[in-house]
Amino acid sequence: MPITTRRAALAGAALLAAPRLAHAFPDRSLRVIVPWNAGGVTDILARSMAPAMQAALGQAVVIENRAGANGGVGAEAASRAPADGHTLFVSNADTHAINPFAFRRLPYDPAADFAPVSLFARVPFALMVGPSQRGVTDLAGLLAVARAQPGRLSFASWGVASASHLAMERIARAAGVEMLHVPFTGQAPGMTAVAAGQVDAMVLPAGGAEALARDGRVRVLAVTSAERLALMPDVPSLRQAGVDLVTGNWFAFHVPARTPAPVVARLSAVTAEVLRQPQVAEIFRQQATTPEATTPEALGEFVREDRQRWGEVIRAAQIQLE
Repeated sequence: MPITTRRAALAGAALLAAPRLAHAFPDRSLRVIVPWNAGGVTDILARSMAPAMQAALGQAVVIENRAGANGGVGAEAASRAPADGHTLFVSNADTHAINPFAFRRLPYDPAADFAPVSLFARVPFALMVGPSQRGVTDLAGLLAVARAQPGRLSFASWGVASASHLAMERIARAAGVEMLHVPFTGQAPGMTAVAAGQVDAMVLPAGGAEALARDGRVRVLAVTSAERLALMPDVPSLRQAGVDLVTGNWFAFHVPARTPAPVVARLSAVTAEVLRQPQVAEIFRQQATTPEATTPEALGEFVREDRQRWGEVIRAAQIQLE
């Protein structure tokens, strides 16, 4: 058979095999790698989606927490998984937009090692204080304490150069104050430290802050969305409180690069289907997050634009980690 004919035959066979591959997928349980500790909003949202994903795909969906290195530990594990669609990675601004600029060397390449599947949530932040700052009732009061004690008022984050860290640094810079950064390996440990009075403040997903404030352990001073949130209507936005900043995070599904396109398309469609489920939507509402599905192509473009935005922030903050 001539070479050109053989190539055409192989290409035709691949096209015929693609629908069969998508139809056969999945043929075993799926693993969803969450690059943070259990108990944070990333983990809560992923676990809320797992039962509906399992029903749609007909296979077990197992959540695996791999925390460390601002999401880098989980990202590396996911990037090395077989490219067959049975491993999904919960990505966000930290893993795919911030880390490439913050770390001198990464054990994974967000652009080359992953294929986009779908966005699934947009997440506003909130600024909260714990019992160590019981006298602080608003953002102006917190900034007054910081000005009076430069470098002593402490704030938690879920990692150096994380979206949480950078958001608080931007607030401090805008207000002209200096604070002490105390990084943790995830959202939940940082929340616990603030609620226990071991650290003064934290910027974190708004739903987590609201849950702690509801039982009186912390006070929420501001949200980072453009407007007030329905979940906390009495809490002003940063802009309303005097700091011109709107920020937050997002969560998405990525799979290892070279995962077959029909499999990626199936996972993207399932994500959109899952986000329409009332029980999933209710948990997202409780976490003050907005469910949003996209095509793989739209997610790819979204991440490229977000990477450019965060790159400017990190260069301005002069953060460079090994």
